[in-house]
Amino acid sequence: MRGAFATPPDWRARARSFAHALRGVRVLLSTQPNARLHLAATLMVVGLGAYFPFSRADWCWVMLAMVGVWAAEALNTAIECLCDVVSPEFNPHIRRAKDVAAGAVLIAAGGALVIGALVILPHLAARD
Repeated sequence: MRGAFATPPDWRARARSFAHALRGVRVLLSTQPNARLHLAATLMVVGLGAYFPFSRADWCWVMLAMVGVWAAEALNTAIECLCDVVSPEFNPHIRRAKDVAAGAVLIAAGGALVIGALVILPHLAARD
């Protein structure tokens, strides 16, 4: 048999890859103040979702928004780290790359805020 499924998976290698990814999440949370803000917002939204009866569709939108913000923050951090190694001194091109990566986080967070408002505000209004 040929192709991607020709050899059985190496589960130890998969476990190592997973451990590397978890280390990356730890680095993200331990070094990035904005990631800690995202964590607080994530916990707050999950708490609100536990308190209010979010529908399955609500949860899908909220999860999509949260994952988008987390992915953007992680990629932004990775780009910044790589840029700092490639060009420790000031470089206008590196600055532009970092600004665009940070802008991606801002766009994702803004979209998450809108989604959060669309999901949560009707629940708050229904309480009155």
